[in-house]
Amino acid sequence: WSITTAAEASMSGENNAEIARTGPTGLKFLRKVPGDMVVAQSCTPVHIMEVAKKLGVDEEHVDLYGKHKAKLDLSILESMKERKLGKYVCVTGITPTPLGEGKSTTTVGLCQALGAYLNKATIGCLRQPSQGPTFGIKGGAAGGGYSQVVPMDDFNLHLTGDNHAITAANNLLAAQIDARMFHESTQSDKALWRRLVPTRNGKPYLSPIMLRRLRRLGIDKVDASELTEDEKSRFVRLDIDESTITWRRVIDTNDRFIRKIVVGCGPKEKDKIRYTGFDITVASEIMAILALATSLDDMRERFSKMVVALDKKGNAVTADDLGVTGALTVLMKEAIKPNLMQTLEQTPMIVHAGPFANIAHGNSSIIADQIGLKLVGPDGFVVTEAGFGADIGMEKFMNIKCRYSGLQPNAVVLVATVRALKMHGGGPKVVAGLPLAKEYKEENLVLLDKGSCNMQHLIKLALKFGVPVVVAVNKFPTDTDAELKLVRQKALEAGAEDAVVADHWRNGGLGAKELGEAVVKASQKETKFQFLYELDRPIKEKIEIIVKEAYGGSGVTYSRLAEKQIANYTKLGFAKLPICMAKTQYSFSANPELKGAPKGFTIPIKEIRASVGAGFLFPLVGEMSTMPGLGTRPAFYDIDIDTKTGKVIGLS
Repeated sequence: WSITTAAEASMSGENNAEIARTGPTGLKFLRKVPGDMVVAQSCTPVHIMEVAKKLGVDEEHVDLYGKHKAKLDLSILESMKERKLGKYVCVTGITPTPLGEGKSTTTVGLCQALGAYLNKATIGCLRQPSQGPTFGIKGGAAGGGYSQVVPMDDFNLHLTGDNHAITAANNLLAAQIDARMFHESTQSDKALWRRLVPTRNGKPYLSPIMLRRLRRLGIDKVDASELTEDEKSRFVRLDIDESTITWRRVIDTNDRFIRKIVVGCGPKEKDKIRYTGFDITVASEIMAILALATSLDDMRERFSKMVVALDKKGNAVTADDLGVTGALTVLMKEAIKPNLMQTLEQTPMIVHAGPFANIAHGNSSIIADQIGLKLVGPDGFVVTEAGFGADIGMEKFMNIKCRYSGLQPNAVVLVATVRALKMHGGGPKVVAGLPLAKEYKEENLVLLDKGSCNMQHLIKLALKFGVPVVVAVNKFPTDTDAELKLVRQKALEAGAEDAVVADHWRNGGLGAKELGEAVVKASQKETKFQFLYELDRPIKEKIEIIVKEAYGGSGVTYSRLAEKQIANYTKLGFAKLPICMAKTQYSFSANPELKGAPKGFTIPIKEIRASVGAGFLFPLVGEMSTMPGLGTRPAFYDIDIDTKTGKVIGLS
């Protein structure tokens, strides 16, 4: 059976009358914007090498993955080490509705405006999406309308295989945890030593990773034959406390039925049964490390520090103790290279890493930003997106990502919508998949005025970091002039440099040209960048600073478990790590139904987990799902392929 795609129909002669304009790259903009997949397939991307050459990238630094995507080799940084950095812009948003307010679309539209219409050297940096939500309910994350990354299907699906590499690396470590516990439980010290330490040239051989373990144990010897029986026993036995294991297996699919599983049920596993479970791949600490690493060496060092459990004496057990650090790095050696793509208007995009924005920091990779800032040079711009609202994504961008990268932003773009501000003003509940209430389709200045407090709070939060703010009002067809004028007024009152209505969904880069001009102007201002807290403050104090300064809360309560974990992390030497709060994205508080900019609330900390390799502690505020499930009607019902043309259908 055959399918005629809407993309083909939209480009046929029957629709020529609907063309509103032709962009500078030849892209035809229709008066009635078709679906995202249709728009994406209506253009023919240029060869990715052409995009690279316009950036001044030599072929030796480019690994091609077909015609329209490539990896950038990290050697490119060494070749540009004397080049000055460009301007660094962080795109964030107000507290969103469940529908999202268009941060990715705005990021792409702004890049198209700066690059295709204002002639600025510009690179956008986005996270790679998970296939789970793509096939689930959320859809992809390539932007939308006439502000998209293309090829959109490549972007949202396998891309160059980075997520699969993370899955393989994560699960290799998970397999080794169970295997090591099995072998320790069934063998004597002598048998373990004989199998772990092979004989080479007539002498017992210790690999470099084994020598590192000896040093951590305080055994300053390099000749294995010199170890005492007690030292050998300490070396071969990790003595993992099964109840403390935090490392789980991952898969990049929404699958609710593997959230909790039993392993070790086979007859050859000798009843070594335990409960564990699966997370979605983007929740893996390996993903967070990919996003925060600054080099291959740094990534390997971070892998070595990953704490997977405690031993029976309460000491940390790491990936290095399990002997797997080097293998993980080998599995990830290609994944650390950022992916080069392009927008509909042929401006370059670097797509790399996609950590969760709650249990992790929700930003694309440091390496992508580093390469981008060097490539664009001092007169250019790198536009990077932070996940969720500014109270979560931007706060982590500043306090975690910028702390590890050493980079400082020149401007913040805060994306707002009339729809979301009305919700924060007391409008009816917004539910994905259900029609919007009339309050969101008709002018309502009262709701809008009341809900603007959310935007104003987040403008002031960005200013606390010493960075100028431009508000991008993502325009919807139902927005009235009076509503858009009120949003601008409220933004300026809160201290924004400017507030600009942007129609990039409909008009691509041209629709964000005024926004681009405002960003260029704001980025010229002198910044006084600062973090909200210093790392040497106690764990509780850092958490409370975030709650009070970023959220507007009055205090924090801690469960007995959290109190115990704080004491233990302090004892283990983890107290100086930054804090990565894991809470709902739908409210400043812990209650997703509490909208606007509430005050006087307390944040309850249920427990605190440690991502030591990634380099942060993450307090859990309530339940955090790390494995989504499939709904009654997942997005994949609409996804198919035209077998004659090879074009994907129904992806959004």
